[in-house]
Amino acid sequence: MNLFSGFFRKGKKRESVVLVDIGAASVAGAYARFTEGELPILLYTRRLPVEPREGEPQERAMLRALKILGDTLIREGAPALMRHTGSGRSDLILASIDAPWQKTTVRTERFEQKMPFLFTKSLASEIVKKTSVTVPRKILADETVIGTILNGYRTNSPYGKRAHRATLIILTSLIDESIADHIVSVLRSVYHTKRILPIAGSSLRYQAMHAAFPHERDALIIDATGPQTSLALIRRGLSVSVLEAANTHDTDSWTRNVIDELAELAKRYPLPRTIFLLAREPEITVLREKLDAANLGKIWLSDTPPHTVSVLASHIGGLVHQATTAPADLPLLLMALFYQHSAFGEKT
Repeated sequence: MNLFSGFFRKGKKRESVVLVDIGAASVAGAYARFTEGELPILLYTRRLPVEPREGEPQERAMLRALKILGDTLIREGAPALMRHTGSGRSDLILASIDAPWQKTTVRTERFEQKMPFLFTKSLASEIVKKTSVTVPRKILADETVIGTILNGYRTNSPYGKRAHRATLIILTSLIDESIADHIVSVLRSVYHTKRILPIAGSSLRYQAMHAAFPHERDALIIDATGPQTSLALIRRGLSVSVLEAANTHDTDSWTRNVIDELAELAKRYPLPRTIFLLAREPEITVLREKLDAANLGKIWLSDTPPHTVSVLASHIGGLVHQATTAPADLPLLLMALFYQHSAFGEKT
């Protein structure tokens, strides 16, 4: 149901994938091995800072760091893959691109007929295609159905069922076209492969969190891993809204920005009691303290504040095996979980 489906080789039981996490402050890469029915394995990981020179645009500094990362992955990571699989060749590259070069949105599309119709994958694909919106200077990296409602009821396995009404919740991932072209060019210069999958980082992490915590039907995901914080509201197992708040170096300003967005969200929806906070260490500890200290009860109209869960690498450790001694890197772990779920998991 998403634009990645053509890249995943049907019937293939094992894949070697290069994971690349691209942000304004740092870039990271990993060699991962995926086997159907087994936990994904991270065989090598590396994160490098993005260090702009005086007067240098941030994107140029990022691309320079990305080239250095790619060379390091080839030099150090490919041998680790060779030792594990007998081959240093990767099947594809998954590139997660963060703000300010990406945007993630959620939309709802409805289909209704007087006579009952059979809801199929082809019908869902047709609805997504017909309602897709082209944005100038942006590429559509991913458009995924993350929830289906038939005749007013959430349905986990909707295909093959009859209905009068179908509602699709669609997560759309847009990336700046120029940046995407430059990133693909750098990666191809290192790997000489055409199988490169770009996706917006916030979209990837939302889908990975859904795979990591499938039973959390009502929650807020506050993703502060990049220079822009996204807030995803999940109600009854469906994402109903994704908002963005600017990050600042001042944590007090960051807290005010998040609270302002939550207040706007509360005008339209009841807010859940669980908040999942995503951020890089050690910043996550400070941000968690700021949220706990804020008077969120005013927004929730309750004397009891919501429960904030700091999502750490240890929460994902049971879902992804790390075979390297490098410190666990949460964004890379989430990338591995996302790919395993997308390539080998059950589609919505």
